[in-house]
Amino acid sequence: MQITLSTDKRRLVITGATGFIGSYFIKKSTAHETIPFSFHNGDITTLDLSGCDAVLHLAALVHQMNGADPKQYQEINVTKTLELAKKAKQSGVKQFIFMSTVKVYGEESDTIYTETTPCHPRDDYGMSKLHAEQALQALEDEYFTVSIIRTPIVYGVGVKANIRNLINLIQKVPVLPFGNTNNQRSMVYIGNLCALIESIFEQRASGIFLACDDTSLSTTQFIREITSALEKECYLVDIPFFENLLKHLKPTFHQRLFGNLIVDNTLTKQRLQFNNPYTVQEGIKHMIKGDLK
Repeated sequence: MQITLSTDKRRLVITGATGFIGSYFIKKSTAHETIPFSFHNGDITTLDLSGCDAVLHLAALVHQMNGADPKQYQEINVTKTLELAKKAKQSGVKQFIFMSTVKVYGEESDTIYTETTPCHPRDDYGMSKLHAEQALQALEDEYFTVSIIRTPIVYGVGVKANIRNLINLIQKVPVLPFGNTNNQRSMVYIGNLCALIESIFEQRASGIFLACDDTSLSTTQFIREITSALEKECYLVDIPFFENLLKHLKPTFHQRLFGNLIVDNTLTKQRLQFNNPYTVQEGIKHMIKGDLK
């Protein structure tokens, strides 16, 4: 998919431009002049934002499975983010687009998360993102728009961490003990996320937005879609004691594989008159086929 806009080319400064989301966005979005800025190593005080229409802030100290110093989350995700936003506002930039996370709501839950669900983050990463959201919204006025995008797990070509590990496992092991998981998890294909970013930028839309695919999948369904895209046989069996064993030995891992995390972004799509360009099945196929090239 080639992303285009109906307006004249505009200037968009992007932090995290070499990362998973940033590199995809720059590759697919040719309607703007995209300008990368190294958020972690660059000097915000000398950053020239003159003539810039928007800042897309993707860089962050992301969630660490083994945790990180709470002061680091605060410094990078809140203090430094706010410094960048203030610089943008002072420079006459019209819009600040902030990539947040559904972890501001909390962890896996039977609650369906929407744009208006109360936030109760349970770790330092989620708390830092929520604090950043609140600080950014306090800067907003009629001349400076703040757009916040909350995402669940983002997947696509080049994905790392848990999904990459799962793909590797499926490729190596012919039998897996996930034959009958009853959970539902929302994710977002990177192509759908970047199309949403484009829509928010094009409309200069303000507020909280949720990104997710139109269909949530159980772990069993997700694995079956991956094996189908790999054109590989993988037998999924139901081992009754496996879930309880994993729950005691690896509770965080168990939560990711068997817990529910459902996102409903109906309000976001209605506000923006937006439709995801890819189904979840198409997204998984693009992720796998791209990886195999």
